[in-house]
Amino acid sequence: MRKYLIGLVVLLGTFVQAQEIQWMTLAEALEAQKTAPKKIFMDVYTKWCGPCKLLDKKTFGNRDVASYISEHYYAVKFNAEGKEEIAFYDQVFRNPNYDPNRRSRNSTHQFTQFLGIRGYPTMVFFSEDGDPIMPVVGYYTPQQLEPYLKMIKQGDYAVFTKPEDIEIYLKNFIPRFRKETKRSL
Repeated sequence: MRKYLIGLVVLLGTFVQAQEIQWMTLAEALEAQKTAPKKIFMDVYTKWCGPCKLLDKKTFGNRDVASYISEHYYAVKFNAEGKEEIAFYDQVFRNPNYDPNRRSRNSTHQFTQFLGIRGYPTMVFFSEDGDPIMPVVGYYTPQQLEPYLKMIKQGDYAVFTKPEDIEIYLKNFIPRFRKETKRSL
């Protein structure tokens, strides 16, 4: 009986661990697209951003969100004020004014500016070819993020012809993601 319980605990631990989002860099995601095309989901955050931390804990910590993103997207974490070098569209983006000694806000990365991001958190979706599709700005619960994840993955956004189309889509969307996070189980 004891061996059975230990095996069950190990199996459950593996299952929960498998539900975590495996974050990568944009370079890794773009490289992965060459052999197995998938859309990219990028979380653009800053270290000082409270809503970014909530998004990590409550939304990305939700097992349905984590599972869906992991299955259908390459997940990228990008510090909007970090020092990472980004090669994109035959350009190299840096943060030349980055100060490693700053404990709070730092200078904005050139790639953040290139994407037109002005608020945090911002989640940016990219096509299988690496082209930006659309940003989603702000903190979203799992149920609020779900329609965007599914709309982008399924390509529904491509048939919208006017701004009201997305409003109608969101209004009629029935969320299926559970409200609890995997950490609270």
